[in-house]
Amino acid sequence: MRMAKFRKVRIDFWMDPMVSEEMTPEDRYFYLYLLTNQRSTQIGIYQITKKQMAFDMGYSIESVHSLMERFITHHQMIRYNPETRELAIKNWGENNFDKGGKPMIDCICSELKTVKDASLIQYVSELILKKDIRSLYESFCKKEEFNFSKDVSDQNENLTDQTLDWKEIDDTLTNLHTIRGQEEDREEDNEKDKEKQQEVLYSQMESNPVVTIPYIITKNL
Repeated sequence: MRMAKFRKVRIDFWMDPMVSEEMTPEDRYFYLYLLTNQRSTQIGIYQITKKQMAFDMGYSIESVHSLMERFITHHQMIRYNPETRELAIKNWGENNFDKGGKPMIDCICSELKTVKDASLIQYVSELILKKDIRSLYESFCKKEEFNFSKDVSDQNENLTDQTLDWKEIDDTLTNLHTIRGQEEDREEDNEKDKEKQQEVLYSQMESNPVVTIPYIITKNL
């Protein structure tokens, strides 16, 4: 939701030393476009592509890219997130929040909710003069930080649960291995007992063959 179908530019725009002394004619044209294009919002943060800028201004995409780099690194007046396609104007709050009221606050809240990159909200809020509106911007930054912290906490809990699950599996495998080892030990002991019994039997046969042989035959029958 937009507060109005127009954007205002103060008459002292041309008296700003940054504009009059440091900007080229192309810079001024580009800056005015950023302030007044059809995608601009009441909060100074909006989505726009370089292709759209080039089409509106009659420039090539390469020219728009060069101008954006100038405004980001040299003039340091904007920020742009290439992933979300969001652009923020640093000094937007100096000239656009001289009036307040519920309609203005409602519009700001509605548009701040749509911002994907919360760092852009913080960026614009730093030069907002009206305390109530700056606080509103900052509240959305804190909300984003809370959501991020909650996501990290949830991820840590999931990792903990997974660790516990693996520990339970490992304990189960260890118990199975222990039981199997005990059974193998018992079988080995039984084999040893059988071997001892056979040794005793063979010893008796050698010492007393007359008695032992009939015994063995009888047992086998």
